[in-house]
Amino acid sequence: MTMFTRRVLLLIFAAMTAGLAATHSVAQTDPLPSWNDGNAKSAIVEFVKRVTTEGGPDFVPIEERIATFDNDGTLWTEQPNYVQAMFVFDRIAAMAKERPEMKETQPFKAVLEADRATLAALGEQGLVELVTATHSGMSTADFEKTVRDWIATAQHPRFHRPYTALVYQPMLELLAHLRANGFKTFIVSGGGVEFMRPWAEKAYGIPPEQVIGSSGKTAFELNGDKPVINKLPTVEFIDDGPGKPVGINRFVGRRPIFAAGNSDGDLQMLQWTTLDAGPRFALIVHHTDAEREYAYDRHSAVGKLDKALDEAPRRGWLVVDMKNDWRTIYPRR
Repeated sequence: MTMFTRRVLLLIFAAMTAGLAATHSVAQTDPLPSWNDGNAKSAIVEFVKRVTTEGGPDFVPIEERIATFDNDGTLWTEQPNYVQAMFVFDRIAAMAKERPEMKETQPFKAVLEADRATLAALGEQGLVELVTATHSGMSTADFEKTVRDWIATAQHPRFHRPYTALVYQPMLELLAHLRANGFKTFIVSGGGVEFMRPWAEKAYGIPPEQVIGSSGKTAFELNGDKPVINKLPTVEFIDDGPGKPVGINRFVGRRPIFAAGNSDGDLQMLQWTTLDAGPRFALIVHHTDAEREYAYDRHSAVGKLDKALDEAPRRGWLVVDMKNDWRTIYPRR
């Protein structure tokens, strides 16, 4: 190797190293690039810095760095209807092809005819019947396959993109920033746990064992030498409202120091997280961007944000204004 060749290689190596160092530096100085500079972004970054600075007054040991996130409306789009509700409607349509009697039987008839007034009148009992018909009478493995097949092809009616493409880029960055600083991140959602687990890890980097949600009863059965867990037509646990702290206590075993939600269904989780000693952080995603996503709060049938919005200033919770605080909403295509 000539002296000239060696020098060229050294220069190339130095340039590559400098490039990597520069990239690393940018990542360190701006862990939330999809967030606009402002109070919301700086509050998050400052909190993470405080609880991870060893020797500081607010240092939190790594095993206590628990962060909980609602899913619908907090990590992905929940309008014009909850994604799991869209799954139920599509499943009813598919089932009706094999069982035509469903076309004349409520509440299935209302779903198939898109009769919202009748669906609303049927109330909670109608919803239970729909969920029971589409979420039970099969093994957990079969249900998981059904969910995976559906989520791979179903598209949002307005954006015409897969639902898993409508996750919020700023929240993905927040999850990554927390994990990079020793936090363990959990989903704590009113949605069905068996519905979320098949795709949550790919969408958010959150593994199945860190997904907490509503659930139906299940039962073990040994068919020959094949063990199965069957889904039964009975509700076991509703992970919404006051059920969220109960679920966190049952499945996590530690109180979070960071929690994020977007609706009154998250109110008790935010209270459970913040109303204790030590450094704590609560975040509410306020949907204010009708152009890029949706604008709704107090009067919405889906993701109603009323009581939690009123309580936020008194508790010192961060209310994130989607329109003003987020530079971008969704990941690039």
